Amino acid sequence: MRVIAGAARGRPLRTVRSEGLRPTSDLVRGAIFDMVGPFFSERTRVADFYAGTGALGIEALSRGADWADLVERNPRHCAVIRENLERTGFSEAARIFCRPLPQALQHLFGPYQLVFLDPPYAQPLDGMLFDLMIEHGLVEVGSLVVVEHSLRQPVQSSYSALRLSKERQHGDTVISVYVMEGEDIG
Repeated sequence: MRVIAGAARGRPLRTVRSEGLRPTSDLVRGAIFDMVGPFFSERTRVADFYAGTGALGIEALSRGADWADLVERNPRHCAVIRENLERTGFSEAARIFCRPLPQALQHLFGPYQLVFLDPPYAQPLDGMLFDLMIEHGLVEVGSLVVVEHSLRQPVQSSYSALRLSKERQHGDTVISVYVMEGEDIG
């Protein structure tokens, strides 16, 4: 596994063998950034939930994101994320929250323009996370939430004020991109 584009292009990322960890492949990461590319800018603040190895957050930093908060509950995985941030030179542009979701949400400072949600494949997406992201001010009008999930774990067309905008399938992996709309925000 490696960083596929940007300032850290080609740098290897360490992974760890662990039950439930399925790092996002280079192909799928490329597809994700193709889908959000026109939206992406150097002022983009990113949150990477269920970060695993940190590959999505690090890829965003490599492509010019200003900041990334990475949330991962497994301490072994947090150590790998820390190492990967050091390998790529992004230690000063990111923070790791080694705690489970949704408890970590209350410790984050939004808003984020881009949020990655990549829960374990066997775990259905918890729609409450969307409500909590809105409640804690982690997303704003125009924010994108990218959900990577199994074809066998379907998602809804909307969660609160987040509406499904784009979807792409790669084998058993589906990338669903939600956009935060102005309505329903209370």
